[in-house]
Amino acid sequence: MKSLIGELIDERGLKNVFIAKKMGVSQAQISKWRTGASFPRVDKLFKLAAILNVKVDDLYDMTDDSGNSESEE
Repeated sequence: MKSLIGELIDERGLKNVFIAKKMGVSQAQISKWRTGASFPRVDKLFKLAAILNVKVDDLYDMTDDSGNSESEE
């Protein structure tokens, strides 16, 4: 299963090795972010958002399985 981060990385055609070098983390860590097995620490979020050219908020999937925003009532 691919996470929102994984989808953003794929949309931009970026490779794990490129992101890992830019961020100073392992390629295995990037793989975990891509699959949703883990999420970047706060100190890494801003750098990842810059690499992906998105806002930090865009890295969070705020919809439930039905596609509705979790903040909707």
